Amino acid sequence: MIRSMNPATGTVIAEYALHGPEEIEAALAGAAAAQADWARVPIGDRMALLRAVAAELRAGRDRFARLITEEMGKPVAEAAGEIEKCAVTCDFYAEAAPRFLADESIGSNATESGVVFDPLGVVLAVMPWNYPFWQVFRFAAPALAAGNGIILKHASNVPGCAAEIEALVARAGARAGLLRNLYIRGGDVGALIADDRIAAVTLTGSTEVGAIVASQAGAALKKQVLELGGSDAFIVLADADLEAAAETAVRARFINVGQSCVNAKRFIVEESVADRFAALFREGIAALRIGDPMDPDTQIGPMARANLRDDLHDQVRRSIEGGARAVTGAAPLEGPGCYYAPTLLDGVEPGHVAFREELFGPVASIIRARDAEHAVALANDSDFGLGCAIWTADIGRARALARRIEAGAVFINGMVASDPRLPFGGIKKSGYGRELGSYGIREFTNIKTIWIGPARA
Repeated sequence: MIRSMNPATGTVIAEYALHGPEEIEAALAGAAAAQADWARVPIGDRMALLRAVAAELRAGRDRFARLITEEMGKPVAEAAGEIEKCAVTCDFYAEAAPRFLADESIGSNATESGVVFDPLGVVLAVMPWNYPFWQVFRFAAPALAAGNGIILKHASNVPGCAAEIEALVARAGARAGLLRNLYIRGGDVGALIADDRIAAVTLTGSTEVGAIVASQAGAALKKQVLELGGSDAFIVLADADLEAAAETAVRARFINVGQSCVNAKRFIVEESVADRFAALFREGIAALRIGDPMDPDTQIGPMARANLRDDLHDQVRRSIEGGARAVTGAAPLEGPGCYYAPTLLDGVEPGHVAFREELFGPVASIIRARDAEHAVALANDSDFGLGCAIWTADIGRARALARRIEAGAVFINGMVASDPRLPFGGIKKSGYGRELGSYGIREFTNIKTIWIGPARA
């Protein structure tokens, strides 16, 4: 049994029965049949499904947003924005996929050799709870556009979201079984990966789980895309607009209650402006509105689960014991629900837990750098490599520094975020492969060479 619980109140929302062997077999067989049929549909006709999915998302936006908030605690205004982002991405691929997947010729003559992009088949998607709709559609929109089918294994604390995703895609007109949700335990994922009807696997989650799934997929020789943990650096140089940087820093760290791989987590600030930045950052944190996530004005709701809050507090406690200084917060909030006080740590150094580990919650760490060179070295001194932000008035210098940052994305004078037009993913222990953009849609295709020799009479 899978239980859906409201992290703001601790009450049970619903319970869902796990799927048994016969149901799993039927789902795999149905997905394989639906995908084989779907792959033969001309790509222009497949785009109609994406447009219909976008319409379903927008029609149900308020209901889906409330469900997201009920199951994992995201402030409802952010949840509504998540649904719109899913719809925008479906619309984007409905327009761009035919261009991204167009046959490529090595010459001007249409009869010459070239490259085509065929779907791989049914892709297993192991998805997380922190963006329960967006993480799915970030993968699903391009995967469906390319002609693939999907088996969805969603996080166990958002089973209602998983059911709604399957239902809305079906209402949009998808073939029966083309996107199928399965309620299974994490330990059953390996058997799915090994099944011949699964062509590839994509996972968004922790580095530890990513390593397990990668080993299982590797043993089965299945293609993988992994988007894993992150401890993104947010570099503030001495010539930066400190007010703008601090304002953005609050959003970059505390959006989604700090529960995102791509949240800024390590704020690396040149020493000469660190005190001023820290003061501005603290002011911004103090202004955050904490409360009922169903209130549209709330900015900080509960964390998704009590064990996640407990783990975060342990990391904060160990960081302080190691020498970091708590400027504000650093404790769970009293009362019902899984609330944790928005926290700012200062004086964080490379040996501290807050520097070395990913803190998945509303905790920001300030690290003081001697200069820009030291800031880059500190940013790269991490097992992770998902995103990074650089704040400076000198764009030329920022471009040069960005080339030296070990990350999948660098944003200059802005907040790292995913955009359907641009590839998204990481390096090092943040994973490999890309989602979104033209690169993401091709991840789950067979990039096939077709060589044509001269015709003979």
